[in-house]
Amino acid sequence: MADIVEKTDRYEQLLTQALTEAAIASPSDSPLGEAAADCIEMAESYLSDGRHFRDEGDLVNALASFSYGHAWLDAGARIGVLDVPQEGHLFTV
Repeated sequence: MADIVEKTDRYEQLLTQALTEAAIASPSDSPLGEAAADCIEMAESYLSDGRHFRDEGDLVNALASFSYGHAWLDAGARIGVLDVPQEGHLFTV
């Protein structure tokens, strides 16, 4: 089993890369576009929180934050408000 330092680093990298790949699928002034923007904003906030927790030495909450951030992107992809790559390891769609 991966130790928490390695796993935290891996999940941060996964979230960072997923954020660069996710794109809003609907016009930004539509309700679906706003929902997509919310998903991205939440993911970015959890990325920031996770980095703060890691800097403070709180790896459990850092890992949780990175995981929650990625869950927001996965949810947006699954309901179709985010365009994401269909191949690869970044998303579960």
